[in-house]
Amino acid sequence: MTLLIPLYVHPAEDPAAWHRLVTCAARTYAVVLNPANGPGDAADPAFLAAAGALRAAGARLLGYVDTDYGARDPALITADMRRHQQWYEADGCFLDRTTAGPDGLPGCRRLVRSLRRLGVTTVVLNPGVHPAPGYARLADLTVTFEGHWSTYVSAFSRPSWTARQPPERFCHLVYGVPAPLVPLAVRTARERGAAVCGPVTGEPPNPWSRLTPALAEADR
Repeated sequence: MTLLIPLYVHPAEDPAAWHRLVTCAARTYAVVLNPANGPGDAADPAFLAAAGALRAAGARLLGYVDTDYGARDPALITADMRRHQQWYEADGCFLDRTTAGPDGLPGCRRLVRSLRRLGVTTVVLNPGVHPAPGYARLADLTVTFEGHWSTYVSAFSRPSWTARQPPERFCHLVYGVPAPLVPLAVRTARERGAAVCGPVTGEPPNPWSRLTPALAEADR
C-alpha cells in the first residue's frame, strides 16, 4: 500500500493524529505539509517539530503550494517553496489546483522547471482530474482524481492514455469514504491504475483534517 497523506489539521489541535502518522511514516509515499494554505509568513514551531519527527521516521515531505489553476504568479509559488525548504526541509512540492488543459501545459512546464532548479526532488501535480497527457511527463506523481467516494464509485472514467503510464505515476485522493470501505477504496485505486492513493472518511469543507484509516491497514 502506498499512501499520499494530506493532513490539514494543526499538530496542536490533533496531536494524536500526527503521532500516529509519525509511527507509520515509513509506509507512506509522502506527507503534505500545509501550515497556512502554504508555508505561512513565519515558521510554525509545531510544524517544525512535526516535520523533524517525520523526517527522522523516514517520511518524504511535500510543501503545499496553491497555483490557483495557473492564475497565481509563478514567483510567489517558488517563494512559497523556498520557505518550505528553509523552514521545514521539504523534499518536494505538492502543487494544488494546477491547470489540466493543453493551454496551461507550457506554463506548468516552466513552473516545474523552476522548482527543479530550486532542488525540489519530488513534484506532485494536483489538477484533481485527468489532465492532458503531457502533464504526467512533468511530474513524479499526478493526482488524477480528487473527490467524494460517491462520485468515485459512480462517475469515474479513465482515459486510454493512462494505461501507457506506470501506475506509480498516478494518485487518487478520495474523501467521504465510509470507514469499513477504506480497504475497498485502496483496492479500487489500484484496479483503476493508481498505485498511490489517499482515502479519508472526512467530508467538506476540510475532509483532510482527519488521518486516513488506511494506515491502520498497513499494520496488518
